[in-house]
Amino acid sequence: MKRRERTRMLIELGGLIVKAGLVDLTDDDRATLYGAFLMSAERLRGEERTTALALWKRKGKRAFETEKQMPRNEKA
Repeated sequence: MKRRERTRMLIELGGLIVKAGLVDLTDDDRATLYGAFLMSAERLRGEERTTALALWKRKGKRAFETEKQMPRNEKA
């Protein structure tokens, strides 16, 4: 992956973290955020992988659709 592509990917992923409200909900505590990501990764390595992926994907798609339908000035 080229440097510019990687930078764009990292910026977009950071945006998703903010969009999900995790920065505010954790008072921007990086250790808490990292711990949450590690727990998610653990779950994806386990027997719940398929169920977790399906659930999270469905929830994410719904959130994107809801946001798409909101007037621009109401989006976070």
